[in-house]
Amino acid sequence: MLLGALGAGAFALGVALGDGPAGRPDAASQLTLRQLAGQRIVAGFAGTEVPDRVRAMVREGRVAGMILFAANLPSRDSGRRLIARLQRIPRPPHLRDPLLVMVDQEGGLVKRLSGAPTASAERMGQRGTAFSRDQGARTARNLANVGINVNLAPVLDVGRPGGVIAETHRSFGASAQRVERTAVPFAAAMQAHGVAATAKHFPGLGAARENTDFAVQRIRLGKRTLRRVDEAPYEDFIAAGGDLVMVSSAIYPALSDKPASLSRPVATGELRTRLGFGGVSITDALGGAAIRAVGGPARVGLAAAKAGTDLLLFSDYRDGGEAYRALLRKLRSGDIDRSRFGRSVQRVLALRHRLR
Repeated sequence: MLLGALGAGAFALGVALGDGPAGRPDAASQLTLRQLAGQRIVAGFAGTEVPDRVRAMVREGRVAGMILFAANLPSRDSGRRLIARLQRIPRPPHLRDPLLVMVDQEGGLVKRLSGAPTASAERMGQRGTAFSRDQGARTARNLANVGINVNLAPVLDVGRPGGVIAETHRSFGASAQRVERTAVPFAAAMQAHGVAATAKHFPGLGAARENTDFAVQRIRLGKRTLRRVDEAPYEDFIAAGGDLVMVSSAIYPALSDKPASLSRPVATGELRTRLGFGGVSITDALGGAAIRAVGGPARVGLAAAKAGTDLLLFSDYRDGGEAYRALLRKLRSGDIDRSRFGRSVQRVLALRHRLR
């Protein structure tokens, strides 16, 4: 495994959580039901001004973080001001650690902010470990400079000929070994410089012909291949202490008949039980076509939460609000496992605390 080459301390994770309320192992138990439900939600909004409803969501603890897009970040200065306004919104006593502020900053065709990475994932994979590590460090400094603390990268998908990930230059390589040697050091360098890395799209989207944002995708690979090839880079990422894993919206018939992020056998069975991931899991955007085919925000939000995916990602805060209300109803009625729910929230709180 690559971990030996990188060294056990490759990711400067800081396991000790410090002395704030969110750092306590029982921090989730200090939250109200409204706040518990809110710590499963990440939402987005349009433009460079914080909508009143978003401000209220933050103020009341009904959201754990924000996803920003290029339209939110027309310049570095405006992006820095926007994020500072978000982080200055007063929050409840047990939720005063920084909001998770995330972007897709992969490099190549997928970038929300100018600057690093200056190469695509494909190019980093070709240039090797040292180059990828340097790009990761530069990317972290670039994002942290405007206040972004989570990057929804790197892509750990093993590229396959004809697959949309390879065709759009988003894969670090066509073999699990190439991905491990280059994508994991990129992530390690980001985390060493204070920006959380997100490995995606578990258990692997390299065989998909279309982007799940635009079409339902069924990855018809056998369980053995998925585990031996597609999940292999995640083993290194997890062993090295990677912060987040994004669970795919594709369907993997060998594992489940549901989209991965809505499937307990995948989101919990494969990722947590089999691979031992203890960090924060997050859905891909729950407004994509592959997920809309299942249902609206309330239905898919509940399904993802019950599957064990920690954070529910909505590009539109109104959809996030609908999912939040569904979660709150189920918490109040007892129709959702409170202990499992609390463990997900605890992982989110621990990440927020560390990123302060």
